[in-house]
Amino acid sequence: MAKHVKLTCLDCGALNRAPEDKLGAGPKCGTCGAKLIDGKVRELDPATLAKAAKADDLPLLVDFWAPWCGPCRMMAPEFQKAAQALAPHARLAKINTEDFPKVSMKNNIRGIPALILYQKGREVARQAGAIRAAQIEDFVRSKAKVGA
Repeated sequence: MAKHVKLTCLDCGALNRAPEDKLGAGPKCGTCGAKLIDGKVRELDPATLAKAAKADDLPLLVDFWAPWCGPCRMMAPEFQKAAQALAPHARLAKINTEDFPKVSMKNNIRGIPALILYQKGREVARQAGAIRAAQIEDFVRSKAKVGA
């Protein structure tokens, strides 16, 4: 019997189960039809972040950023490159701390950009400051249980 992983749809927030051996085939949300893993960075709201951080089996790396932050804007293309490289073994998302300041307080964010890695319902690691795609990939691979 195939092992399944739990994934929260980063578009609608629905919880899904997908066969672990089919993650590379681009599983879709059973509720809204959006791809669950596509190598793209998703913008999150606080409710979706809380649900995904708590429920997902795959590593979820979240970039806490703001539009006025120069280093955040410089890191954005690197973050997208890392998302493509890490798919389907991890997902990357962002949350705008200016739009959702309570999320920053709840997660004890002291400066941005700040990366928090979640896996299986808990925070696994943090990284402060802007870094390149290869460093993001190394961070995820060294701190989480990631395939390939």
